[in-house]
Amino acid sequence: MSEQFAEVIVDVPSMQTNQPYTYAIPTEWIGQVFPGMRVIVPFGKRKILGFTTKILSKRPGVSFKIKEIEEVLDLTPVLNTEMLEMASWLAKWTFSFKISCLQVMLPAAMRASYNKTIKLTSTDVSEEVKQLFDEQNEVKFDSKELSADVFKKLSKLSREKKAEVIYQVHDRARTKKVTVIKSLLNTQEVQKQKELLRVNADKLRLLLDFLGKIGSQILTQKDAIKKTGLSAAVFTQGEKKGWLKKEKVEKYRDPYRDAEIKRTKPKQLKAAQQKAVERIDHSIVQQQDKVFLLQGVTGSGKTEVYLYTIACALKNKQTALMLVPEISLTPQMVRRVKSRFGSNVAVLHSGLSEGEKYDEWRRIERNDATVVVGARSAVFAPLENIGIIIMDEEHETSYKQEDMPEYNARDVAIKRGSWHHCPVVLGSATPSLESRARAQKGVYEWLRLDERINGQPLPEVQLIDMRQELKRAPAVDISTPLLDAIKQRLEQKEQVVLMLNRRGYSSFIMCRECGFVLKCPNCDISLTLHMDSHSMKCHYCGHEEPIPRTCPSCQSKKIRYYGTGTEKVEQELQQLLPETKILRMDVDTTRRKGAHAKLLRQFGNKEADILLGTQMIAKGLDFPDVTLVGVLNADTSLSLPNFRSAERTFQLLTQVSGRAGRADKLGQVVIQTFNPKHYAIQLAKKQNYEKFFGIEMNMRHRGGYPPYFFTTQIVTSGPNEADVAKKMFEIDGQLKQVLSSQAVILGPTPKPIMRINNQFYYQLVIKYKKEPELDAFLEDLLLNSQKEARQKLKLKIDRDPIDFI
Repeated sequence: MSEQFAEVIVDVPSMQTNQPYTYAIPTEWIGQVFPGMRVIVPFGKRKILGFTTKILSKRPGVSFKIKEIEEVLDLTPVLNTEMLEMASWLAKWTFSFKISCLQVMLPAAMRASYNKTIKLTSTDVSEEVKQLFDEQNEVKFDSKELSADVFKKLSKLSREKKAEVIYQVHDRARTKKVTVIKSLLNTQEVQKQKELLRVNADKLRLLLDFLGKIGSQILTQKDAIKKTGLSAAVFTQGEKKGWLKKEKVEKYRDPYRDAEIKRTKPKQLKAAQQKAVERIDHSIVQQQDKVFLLQGVTGSGKTEVYLYTIACALKNKQTALMLVPEISLTPQMVRRVKSRFGSNVAVLHSGLSEGEKYDEWRRIERNDATVVVGARSAVFAPLENIGIIIMDEEHETSYKQEDMPEYNARDVAIKRGSWHHCPVVLGSATPSLESRARAQKGVYEWLRLDERINGQPLPEVQLIDMRQELKRAPAVDISTPLLDAIKQRLEQKEQVVLMLNRRGYSSFIMCRECGFVLKCPNCDISLTLHMDSHSMKCHYCGHEEPIPRTCPSCQSKKIRYYGTGTEKVEQELQQLLPETKILRMDVDTTRRKGAHAKLLRQFGNKEADILLGTQMIAKGLDFPDVTLVGVLNADTSLSLPNFRSAERTFQLLTQVSGRAGRADKLGQVVIQTFNPKHYAIQLAKKQNYEKFFGIEMNMRHRGGYPPYFFTTQIVTSGPNEADVAKKMFEIDGQLKQVLSSQAVILGPTPKPIMRINNQFYYQLVIKYKKEPELDAFLEDLLLNSQKEARQKLKLKIDRDPIDFI
């Protein structure tokens, strides 16, 4: 082969493009570079990272000299054909740059600066290769320092799965190494060495006994120390005497290593579950890329349906991908999946360290794991031959990515389903209106689970009108009926879950004299009081300052706390119920790694009577002794300026109500509200999703909102408000030339929170049914916006935004 060229998508921060650049492949690497590999290429005076997307054997028709690739970072592609096609689709669909779509598919460890080694994973290699590795199984890998012949051999080994490249990311995601020991003595040699020892060499005698006992077994030094009680120095002495060999070997970081997980057997299915499993299994076996909406009341056994269908995919020699909405749900769901499928399960979510994520990603890529459970970004897990994709709690907003590329994991899951010809199961007790409407129209197949698995009725729900109750409530946030219900459950040795939609101690500080509210200096938002750190914090930019004792405006001492937060409620409860053990679960108490799982484990072990938390406790939790759920402020999400606020409120109240009475004890729910007559609250009380769906769809139809209209949001931001507003009005004028008279433009207007971290935000929203010229206009707008980005004026385009706040 005389010449080869590669099309490369380059990472140029100041001037992105979705068009690839063509580079020549140096002669020594011809035939060794494939699509999906990362390369270093010259770009102007810089050297930058790029992804190869296509290999050409014919020189492009240009007169100038084509620059050569400088370095090849991988021996084999890190992104397969599916992911390269996915990146092209994702860039168009989400109005993003292709480089950001390619990078989002890889773990952070492979996007940072790193050192690389190449490691042999097989002994079945030639003598020449063994010499190259100098009797080791891992050597430094730098493609620039390797001869063409050696690079070719290593590339071939990698494709044959006999070697792999390991990324060591400046101590952030190194492969974890442990010291192992191996005895070099047989029984006779052990005896001979013992005879040569001094009489008082007790520790060395003990070491020899141990080496004689383990024979050819390889043990970690840590385990050997534990079994013998000897120090590491004694093992080092043994190594010097030639009795044992020590070496470093790689060990996977298992994020669930400390959890005792017992294997479980499939449960007996109810008739509705059986019907759902049969329909999904049929699609797996027939390789149909169908989308199922599995709508089941809370506690109806959706998880068991998931586990049965995963088992069907595995039996069919395929893999399975299961998405859960957020990290707080993952510990319990992972436990259930791992207890059914053991070490075949890999986990991917933001709560893992970079090293753990990297190890899990490699397990999946090597086909060591056939089931993946994870949050949003796990939708890009490098699984091959997928048999089923499951998306639990499909209505959850955390499935939407807020940074470029602004994808919804549901869209990506359905795209992957069509690529692999496998079913996608969207599960929820309260599906998003869009999914439920698609099921009604037959776009999705609709499967229903209308009864709880334990045969118990849904919990009884009591609404407390806080307008009346506040006059006689024992505390600002806790009404008398709720306190009585808590006391009754605690007397019966049962557990209580309380949800409040706000963390911190109180919402804001205000002066009663002049009305001054302490705001963040960087954002248009009031600071939140946090008593644990004795400070005022901004929940947007992280600004923190001491609690003022006097009003900064008028120096009055009449400065008071208003609103409420989880910290304040915890304090109120502790005063009302001094003997009660309370666990608080919010962003502040779950910052540390593993904190979610630890708190849930403590509650599951009955080390606490009350679990108090923000909406992270509303979903997915399953504790048999929880018989009372209290919602302290049902109105928080109702008051947001958002067309989805009623839907969010209904979903949240229904989900949290479902945490009560999940075993053989009857559940009770108490909801405190200032809007007891609102249809979302009334229908959540009855858990009447169908009636809510009818009313809400009518409201959306009248207002011209999804699912009747598509929406696209354009946001401009920058440090100068006048420039930001001017740009947005300019875009508005251009859009009016492109859109038909049927489209509606809302705005331009400042965003409800106009300033965050000293950046001003303006937006407009386009509502439309069919606009053939819109996508092309928005793609051009994105590419042209980069000129202004150099002047710190940014543009963001969001298709199907979750909200406009």
